[in-house]
Amino acid sequence: MAKVLISDKMNPLAAEIFQKNGIEVDVKPGMTPEELMEIIGDYDGLAVRSSTQATLDMLGKAANLKVIGRAGIGIDNIDLKAATEKGVIVMNTPFGNSITTAEHAIAMMFALARQIPQANASTHAGKWEKSKFMGVELYAKTLGVIGCGNIGGIAATRGVGLQMDVIAYDPFLTEDRAAELGVEKVELDDLFARADFITIHVPKNEHTKNLINKNTIAKMKDGVRIINCARGGIINEADLLDALNSGKVAGAALDVFETEPAKENPLFGHENVICTPHLGASTMEAQVNVAIQVAEQMSDYLVNGAVTNALNMPSISKEDAPKLKPYMKLAEQLGSLAGQINSQAIKAIEIEYEGSVAELNVKPLTSIIMAHLLKSQLDSVNMVNALSVAESRGVDVSVTTSGSSKDFRSLITVKVIKESREQVVAGTLFTGKEPRIVNIEGVPIEAALAPHMLYIRNIDKPGMIGGMGTILAESGQNIADFRLGRQTAAGTAVALVSLDAELPEDVFEKLKALPQIERIKQLRF
Repeated sequence: MAKVLISDKMNPLAAEIFQKNGIEVDVKPGMTPEELMEIIGDYDGLAVRSSTQATLDMLGKAANLKVIGRAGIGIDNIDLKAATEKGVIVMNTPFGNSITTAEHAIAMMFALARQIPQANASTHAGKWEKSKFMGVELYAKTLGVIGCGNIGGIAATRGVGLQMDVIAYDPFLTEDRAAELGVEKVELDDLFARADFITIHVPKNEHTKNLINKNTIAKMKDGVRIINCARGGIINEADLLDALNSGKVAGAALDVFETEPAKENPLFGHENVICTPHLGASTMEAQVNVAIQVAEQMSDYLVNGAVTNALNMPSISKEDAPKLKPYMKLAEQLGSLAGQINSQAIKAIEIEYEGSVAELNVKPLTSIIMAHLLKSQLDSVNMVNALSVAESRGVDVSVTTSGSSKDFRSLITVKVIKESREQVVAGTLFTGKEPRIVNIEGVPIEAALAPHMLYIRNIDKPGMIGGMGTILAESGQNIADFRLGRQTAAGTAVALVSLDAELPEDVFEKLKALPQIERIKQLRF
């Protein structure tokens, strides 16, 4: 009989579901890390919320642990890398609290527009400051939604229902999906310039950290109001405070903070700031939903071997694993490369498997490609739910196989079809196990990917390589590897440059200003 530990406060339905599936369950919330490490070796599964810390040390004591289930979205409290290395599947429940979080954002917007918390405190204090709290209507105002995925899409429809003019920025939002939601798809700078209210619904990653800062705030309307119920750190709190003090930003409503628990913060006490303690998922319905989902997912895996919403494992059989393993790394790199160099809304994705790889079970490879392609911009995308996430966003995914390849023993090609153009990346295995990129945007190139790289598309004219080398040398940046390909002389050329470290912003801007460069982007693998 499998044995599961519920180590955080969770709705009792979770324990009931485990028991109904013949799984022994212990409920022990509030343990210290030391107490958890003493007993974790007895369990096959660990169900947590946000309090339990699944650290490297704890996982080192978890000799029998097979699965960790997070009742919620974020896994900041779980060392995913360590869990993966230990062979522990990590699952979450990405859709259980979507409505709740979106509703909290809308509630914060209402409170911000009418200064409800401030007026409430004043009235409780025995004051009658009716003239002090002059609010604004939401009707006919422009609501800018940054990130129009599952939660952002729900928030957008609520704004439409309030008869607001809703505009949305999301690299993966198609025109068809925008029309379905009743919103206008715009670029980010356009959103900043037009929105009266801005609500944020994106994950925190290298692309979104400090997305709202002094430079982006300067692009916004005077008197804009900002709501963040996504993740702390997306807003630069010091820059927001300056903008509030100057009046550029009329108000902010924040449910998340750069450091949590937020016992102190420079924004606390500001008369135009509303704060709540990360309550986005805190409703009875959401807590019931995530508890049921995590228990059902973990039970299904422990009893039947089925995997749902796993963050570190594709659906793959024991027989297929050794054959697919080298291709899994190639699929990860192709998806990540395609996602990072993309900058437009995606209409469709075509994946082609040629040669010996076409004889294998390519479904897990497709899931890996899609997960890494989408996760550069979306939260809670994994190898299990990537295809359904794409479908929900109106992105068509097609897969073809061919028993032969013209130039390679095996070839995987990923074509991203956008509204204005197509983008192609292709890769193969050298010596049967080493992933190599062999084509980008129709340009033949042979390159191994490294942790820090530059992707450059440029006009094939003398001076580009010399100019780039000079800038990097003057700033002390070392080139580890340089791969270049071109279509025709004086035509489009593509380069992949491996670096020892990520470039500072000022160095990157100098490279960007080189006249031959059409596009340049820092890549991380």
